[in-house]
Amino acid sequence: MKRNYLLFVITVLVIVVLDQVTKIYIDTHMTLHESIPVVQGFFNITYVRNPGAAFGFLADASPTVRALFLIGVSILASGLIVYYIAKMKTEDILLTYGMSLILGGAVGNLIDRIRLGEVIDFLDVYISTYHWPAFNVADSAVTVGAVILFYKLIRGQV
Repeated sequence: MKRNYLLFVITVLVIVVLDQVTKIYIDTHMTLHESIPVVQGFFNITYVRNPGAAFGFLADASPTVRALFLIGVSILASGLIVYYIAKMKTEDILLTYGMSLILGGAVGNLIDRIRLGEVIDFLDVYISTYHWPAFNVADSAVTVGAVILFYKLIRGQV
């Protein structure tokens, strides 16, 4: 199980550092709403800030309610993940990796919420005029981690 703890901690740290470094770079080298085409007609680096959660959830709520809710949920989810990893009886590398991706992403966005009151997003995928909501490294990690957990769940391995 020690190997799993090491994988867990290293993955969480890599995600948090990569997430924060990319966000700091965007924040210091771009102006808000500036967009840089990367793949014409498909992908831009676009600096936006999201006061809500995924897909703008709670973006229109009062700042205090939004902050308390989102910070509280992030801390609760992080605590549950750490508890689950500590109680795991098997050395399931894939499950550990999925959980660490989710925790790393949650912590990365939590840092933004505490530091800025909102989350920096900059990955802008689109086709024609349809834009997927902008996201960041933390969001990507949470999504990949959730896909891994879903896979393990449908296989009956969670």
